[in-house]
Amino acid sequence: MATVTYEGMFLLDSNKYAVNPDGVKGEVLALLERVGGKVLATRPWQDGKLSYAINGHRKGLHFLVYFSMDSRSLVELERLVKFNESILRHMVIKLPVALIEPMLAMATGKGEVVTTFRDSDAVSMDVPVAVEPV
Repeated sequence: MATVTYEGMFLLDSNKYAVNPDGVKGEVLALLERVGGKVLATRPWQDGKLSYAINGHRKGLHFLVYFSMDSRSLVELERLVKFNESILRHMVIKLPVALIEPMLAMATGKGEVVTTFRDSDAVSMDVPVAVEPV
């Protein structure tokens, strides 16, 4: 089966990451390599207070990983993540082919923020002065 490119968002224990960032990052990358994944880019995204406690943790670090692997290995990745105490939650999504290159460029700091939103796309909030009855 062909390899697929994924974006993984791993919510990590902030305290463990603060003490040993390379070690915690290495745990996530080792899990991916163990299931046959090839890591393309990584990036810590956001560290802060969580909306609700997860396993007693009130803070967490969101860690983005872009990787490619055989889709049949996702089940094994799910199983291994459950055993890792540094990973509080995770989410893996398949990247559309058109987004692979721009997302990798953004994660490595080589890309630019591209938006397709224009001022003409904005919703007008003008309220009519008078409304005529029909």
